[in-house]
Amino acid sequence: MTDPSTPGPGPELAALGAATLGESGAATMAPRLRPIWPGAALSAPAYPVRCTPGDNLAIHVAVARAPAGSVLVVDVGATAQRGYWGEVLTTGAESRGLAGLVIDGGVRDTAALEAHRFAVFAVTVSLPGATKERPGTVGAPARVGGVTVARGDWVVADGDGVVVIPAASLGDVLGRGRARADKEAGFFAALRDGATTLELLDLDTGPVVES
Repeated sequence: MTDPSTPGPGPELAALGAATLGESGAATMAPRLRPIWPGAALSAPAYPVRCTPGDNLAIHVAVARAPAGSVLVVDVGATAQRGYWGEVLTTGAESRGLAGLVIDGGVRDTAALEAHRFAVFAVTVSLPGATKERPGTVGAPARVGGVTVARGDWVVADGDGVVVIPAASLGDVLGRGRARADKEAGFFAALRDGATTLELLDLDTGPVVES
């Protein structure tokens, strides 16, 4: 398990970005999960949360207990249309040193979230709040955006989407991501020198008819 309090690969993962990592073996969450404000991005170890649908008590517990540097990755079940997160929880999360939120449900107070520059990726914006009295789990694996996330897996999210790298696969994915980034850098140089993507990718032009 990754210790969020120690230096880790977060900056390099963020620089590679979700798209490159998604092409390099990271699991890709469903595209319904989007940044709540333009430019939101994060790269941090996961702290999974599962809520009873319509209730966010488990999220409040997670904010109090998750290690600093973690991103909360939250499953809310079948009831996405609730404001499970807002400015109050954001303020609490910031004071605890949390890195952000990925939630397969709704949030609110979007202007405040952007003003705080707290990275939030969610399915929707929803005004009605959630109850705070039903059971849930924190720290145990949760399925979010179609991906099962365990504590200590790495989550990278930006404008292209959200990806998850299992802790055991981090070295392999990071290596493939570096190789892909280096290859693309070579493509960019060749394209600026006049090469075409047809040549660089060795594409078969036969199916395309020119008239």
